[in-house]
Amino acid sequence: MNTSLRGKAGEERAAQFLQSAGYHIWERNYRSQYGEIDLIVSQEKTLVFAEVKARSYKAFGGPIAAVTPAKQKRIVQTAQHYIQEKGLKFDSIRFDVLCVLPDEIEHIQNAFFPIRTTL
Repeated sequence: MNTSLRGKAGEERAAQFLQSAGYHIWERNYRSQYGEIDLIVSQEKTLVFAEVKARSYKAFGGPIAAVTPAKQKRIVQTAQHYIQEKGLKFDSIRFDVLCVLPDEIEHIQNAFFPIRTTL
């Protein structure tokens, strides 16, 4: 299976996994000028921006290692754009990573946090 097909299949498995855990899916593959977010979901009063990484095996740090600081920054910028565009208000916002392997899905909640800097 090529990487594009594996990615789409992984995103579908991740979406089903989250739905079965009680999450509501808002968007799939949301794009802005900053980047793309694989899944935007909510659970109760929390809005979750989820990055899905599908791999055929867990090596070199597994799928989570592919969510680099640069990728995190693009996800955060895209999430900010989404919230402003939709005018959303949630009690909390979270950035998760779902690692989709052939025989398991690992859901890492709060996988990273937006970096805030002050001058």
